[in-house]
Amino acid sequence: MHDRDAPVRVDKWLWAARFVKTRALGSDAVKGGRVHVNGRAVKPSKDVGPGDRLELSTAPVKLTVLITATAERRGSATVAATLYEETAESKAGRAAYAEQRRLEAASAPTHDPDRGGRPTKRDRRRFEADREQRRG
Repeated sequence: MHDRDAPVRVDKWLWAARFVKTRALGSDAVKGGRVHVNGRAVKPSKDVGPGDRLELSTAPVKLTVLITATAERRGSATVAATLYEETAESKAGRAAYAEQRRLEAASAPTHDPDRGGRPTKRDRRRFEADREQRRG
Protein backbone atom coordinates (compact mmCIF):
# COMPACT_ATOMS: atom_id res chain seq x y z
CA MET A 1 0.00 0.00 0.00
CA HIS A 2 1.23 3.49 -0.84
CA ASP A 3 1.82 6.09 1.86
CA ARG A 4 -0.45 9.05 1.04
CA ASP A 5 2.27 11.45 2.30
CA ALA A 6 5.15 10.00 0.24
CA PRO A 7 6.44 12.22 -2.57
CA VAL A 8 5.37 11.32 -6.12
CA ARG A 9 6.48 12.58 -9.54
CA VAL A 10 4.32 15.49 -10.68
CA ASP A 11 3.39 13.82 -13.98
CA LYS A 12 2.28 10.69 -12.12
CA TRP A 13 0.29 12.76 -9.62
CA LEU A 14 -1.52 14.64 -12.41
CA TRP A 15 -2.51 11.28 -13.90
CA ALA A 16 -3.56 9.77 -10.55
CA ALA A 17 -5.60 12.89 -9.69
CA ARG A 18 -7.33 12.63 -13.11
CA PHE A 19 -6.23 16.01 -14.47
CA VAL A 20 -4.80 14.24 -17.54
CA LYS A 21 -5.77 10.97 -19.22
CA THR A 22 -2.28 9.50 -19.51
CA ARG A 23 1.09 9.98 -17.85
CA ALA A 24 2.51 10.96 -21.23
CA LEU A 25 -0.01 13.82 -21.46
CA GLY A 26 0.93 14.82 -17.91
CA SER A 27 4.59 14.84 -18.86
CA ASP A 28 3.82 16.90 -21.98
CA ALA A 29 1.83 19.42 -19.91
CA VAL A 30 4.74 19.83 -17.51
CA LYS A 31 7.31 20.11 -20.31
CA GLY A 32 5.08 22.63 -22.08
CA GLY A 33 5.20 24.98 -19.09
CA ARG A 34 1.50 24.59 -18.22
CA VAL A 35 2.24 23.22 -14.74
CA HIS A 36 3.83 25.15 -11.90
CA VAL A 37 4.56 23.83 -8.42
CA ASN A 38 4.81 26.42 -5.67
CA GLY A 39 5.06 29.16 -8.30
CA ARG A 40 7.90 27.59 -10.28
CA ALA A 41 7.98 25.79 -13.61
CA VAL A 42 9.15 22.23 -13.03
CA LYS A 43 10.27 19.11 -14.88
CA PRO A 44 8.12 15.95 -15.04
CA SER A 45 10.40 14.20 -12.53
CA LYS A 46 9.80 16.82 -9.82
CA ASP A 47 8.43 15.22 -6.65
CA VAL A 48 5.30 16.72 -5.12
CA GLY A 49 3.68 15.99 -1.81
CA PRO A 50 1.00 17.21 0.56
CA GLY A 51 1.15 20.96 1.11
CA ASP A 52 2.43 21.81 -2.36
CA ARG A 53 0.51 24.31 -4.47
CA LEU A 54 0.02 23.21 -8.08
CA GLU A 55 -1.12 25.49 -10.90
CA LEU A 56 -2.36 23.88 -14.12
CA SER A 57 -3.10 26.16 -17.07
CA THR A 58 -5.51 24.94 -19.69
CA ALA A 59 -6.35 27.16 -22.65
CA PRO A 60 -9.04 29.34 -21.04
CA VAL A 61 -8.74 28.61 -17.31
CA LYS A 62 -5.98 28.45 -14.72
CA LEU A 63 -6.66 25.76 -12.12
CA THR A 64 -4.95 26.12 -8.73
CA VAL A 65 -5.03 23.27 -6.23
CA LEU A 66 -3.41 22.42 -2.93
CA ILE A 67 -2.13 18.85 -2.84
CA THR A 68 -3.55 17.02 0.19
CA ALA A 69 -2.34 13.49 -0.58
CA THR A 70 -0.43 11.49 -3.16
CA ALA A 71 -1.12 8.25 -5.00
CA GLU A 72 1.03 5.90 -7.06
CA ARG A 73 -1.92 4.48 -8.96
CA ARG A 74 -4.93 5.96 -10.68
CA GLY A 75 -8.15 5.23 -8.83
CA SER A 76 -11.77 6.20 -9.08
CA ALA A 77 -12.88 9.81 -9.45
CA THR A 78 -14.00 9.91 -5.81
CA VAL A 79 -10.56 8.77 -4.66
CA ALA A 80 -8.87 11.24 -7.02
CA ALA A 81 -10.93 14.09 -5.56
CA THR A 82 -9.40 13.41 -2.14
CA LEU A 83 -5.89 14.07 -3.46
CA TYR A 84 -6.34 17.82 -3.78
CA GLU A 85 -8.34 20.83 -2.69
CA GLU A 86 -9.13 23.57 -5.20
CA THR A 87 -8.57 27.14 -4.06
CA ALA A 88 -11.42 29.65 -3.83
CA GLU A 89 -9.87 31.88 -6.51
CA SER A 90 -9.65 28.95 -8.90
CA LYS A 91 -13.29 27.99 -8.30
CA ALA A 92 -14.37 31.61 -8.88
CA GLY A 93 -12.36 31.78 -12.12
CA ARG A 94 -13.88 28.56 -13.44
CA ALA A 95 -17.38 29.75 -12.50
CA ALA A 96 -16.83 33.10 -14.25
CA TYR A 97 -15.61 31.34 -17.39
CA ALA A 98 -18.62 28.97 -17.34
CA GLU A 99 -20.99 31.94 -16.98
CA GLN A 100 -19.26 33.75 -19.85
CA ARG A 101 -19.63 30.70 -22.10
CA ARG A 102 -23.28 30.32 -21.11
CA LEU A 103 -23.99 33.96 -22.00
CA GLU A 104 -22.14 33.66 -25.32
CA ALA A 105 -24.13 30.56 -26.22
CA ALA A 106 -27.40 32.31 -25.32
CA SER A 107 -26.58 35.29 -27.54
CA ALA A 108 -25.40 33.19 -30.48
CA PRO A 109 -27.66 33.08 -33.52
CA THR A 110 -30.09 30.20 -33.50
CA HIS A 111 -31.41 28.05 -36.32
CA ASP A 112 -34.67 28.74 -38.07
CA PRO A 113 -37.28 26.99 -35.88
CA ASP A 114 -39.36 26.04 -38.92
CA ARG A 115 -36.51 24.14 -40.56
CA GLY A 116 -34.98 22.53 -37.50
CA GLY A 117 -31.32 22.42 -38.47
CA ARG A 118 -29.19 21.11 -41.27
CA PRO A 119 -30.96 20.79 -44.63
CA THR A 120 -31.92 17.29 -45.67
CA LYS A 121 -31.27 15.77 -49.06
CA ARG A 122 -34.86 16.60 -50.01
CA ASP A 123 -34.32 20.25 -48.99
CA ARG A 124 -31.14 20.43 -51.08
CA ARG A 125 -32.94 19.11 -54.12
CA ARG A 126 -35.70 21.69 -53.67
CA PHE A 127 -33.12 24.48 -53.38
CA GLU A 128 -31.40 23.32 -56.55
CA ALA A 129 -34.73 23.05 -58.41
CA ASP A 130 -35.70 26.58 -57.34
CA ARG A 131 -32.31 27.89 -58.46
CA GLU A 132 -32.65 26.22 -61.85
CA GLN A 133 -36.15 27.74 -62.32
CA ARG A 134 -34.85 31.23 -61.53
CA ARG A 135 -32.00 30.87 -63.99
CA GLY A 136 -34.35 30.18 -66.73
